[in-house]
Formats: sequence, structure tokens, C-alpha cells
Amino acid sequence: MNATAQRPLDRWFASYSGDHRNQTNQRIHVFAVPAILWTVIAFLWCVPVFGTWMKTGIWAALAMFGAWMFYYKMSRPLGFGMLALFVAMAWVTRWLQMLLGTENLFWLALAVFVIAWIAQFVGHKIEGRKPSFLTDLTYLLIGPAWVLSKLYRKLGWKY
Repeated sequence: MNATAQRPLDRWFASYSGDHRNQTNQRIHVFAVPAILWTVIAFLWCVPVFGTWMKTGIWAALAMFGAWMFYYKMSRPLGFGMLALFVAMAWVTRWLQMLLGTENLFWLALAVFVIAWIAQFVGHKIEGRKPSFLTDLTYLLIGPAWVLSKLYRKLGWKY
């Protein structure tokens, strides 16, 4: 076994991939996992900061920073990719908040969250395996990086 195959990230991905072998389930995850990630950011974006008048976004920024540190520690290339994704999602979330208002942003995120999770469970029903996060909640962080790693492999980039 070579040194790269022993990285914790590779072990996480190998385990996660074991629960996602079916092509249909993988395709569902490629869309549903980023959608769920965005909804978490949007939900946190809607939470006001105490002591201010409805200032939003800081809780999402703190969560994204914490998640980014996790990804960066596992892999710098994936960490930078996730950082770009977080910045893009934050920008879209802020734009949607300005366009729709905070309350409607929340309801939009809730609708996307429900639809994406239904899709995830349909994918796992097709797969015949339970979602990975039911065995370890860390897989909720691994899922987005796994999807990004699929893009990296398609582009010929190392992670």
C-alpha cells in the first residue's frame, strides 16, 4: 500500500464510496449533497446575531470556517476547493437574502433541504444501503468533499 492510500481522507472516501456504489445513487448525491450543504449555510445565515438588529451571516461564516479547517487539514487542494465553494455559496445566499428577504430565504432553504434529503433517501433505497452518516456523523462533512473529489478526478486534479 502506498503512502497516499493511508491518508485519513482516503480511508474516509473508501468507506463512503462503499455505501455509494450504485451509479444512480452517486448521481443523486452529486446534486443533493451540495444542495444540502447550501441549505445548512442558508439556515445559519438566517440566524440573527444577538445584540444587533437582525444582522445575519456570521453564524454561517463561523460554521464554514470550522468546516474549512477540517477540509484543509485533510487535504490542502480539497480545502481550497471547499473554500471556493463556501465563498460561492455565501455569495449566492447573500444575494438570495437581498432578493427574497431573510424569511423567504429560510423557506426556500427548507424546501430545498426537504427535497434534497428525499432524493438522498431514494438514492439509498436504490442502493440498498443506509446513509453513511447513520454510522458516524463525520460523514456529513465527508459527503461534500467526496463530491468535490469526484470533480477533481474528472478534471485530472490531485487532492
